Amino acid sequence: MSAMGPITGEDGLARCPWGAAAGPMRDYHDSEWGMPVHGESAYLERMTLEAFQSGLSWAVILAKRPGFRTAFAGFDAEVIADFEEPDVERLLGDAGIVRNRRKIEATIANARATVDLRADGGLEAFIRGFAAEDAEPPVTAADWPSSTPESTALSKALKKRGFAFVGPTTLYALLQALGLPDPHLAGCHRRGAA
Repeated sequence: MSAMGPITGEDGLARCPWGAAAGPMRDYHDSEWGMPVHGESAYLERMTLEAFQSGLSWAVILAKRPGFRTAFAGFDAEVIADFEEPDVERLLGDAGIVRNRRKIEATIANARATVDLRADGGLEAFIRGFAAEDAEPPVTAADWPSSTPESTALSKALKKRGFAFVGPTTLYALLQALGLPDPHLAGCHRRGAA
């Protein structure tokens, strides 16, 4: 990770380096990243997209996001939980998503685990229970760790509940995306926006 701090764009606004250039990444940075969302499907979507992003570029995932939403029934956990092998085969042929059997199967397992988690308050409350306190804001991109004690604890807890593809690094990216805590660099115009 580069030691780069915020970059000021042609519009005069400073942003985290990965969201500095005009286009979908900047749009995501400015409107969604680090912002709270609510509801089971919103949490399941973000968890799924972070898992599919593992080993790939976030730009690829953003470009395919509409396809993911269609393929996974708007991230309705009950619908996905009923997917079986023919659905996996159908999804493996869907060019609108990243076609990775392990990640598709993990999404189905995670939907089933999400439904089961409703009895204990639901996915949103469960994940929010692992939010870190906002500390000193990161100054450069090098200050973003690959995982945190909170993401490691969340990973272990979710795995015990039957979730898959939820390693500490993936879950740290999820916590950042959800603003748990605010991930924006000091000096970024979005710092504190949530």
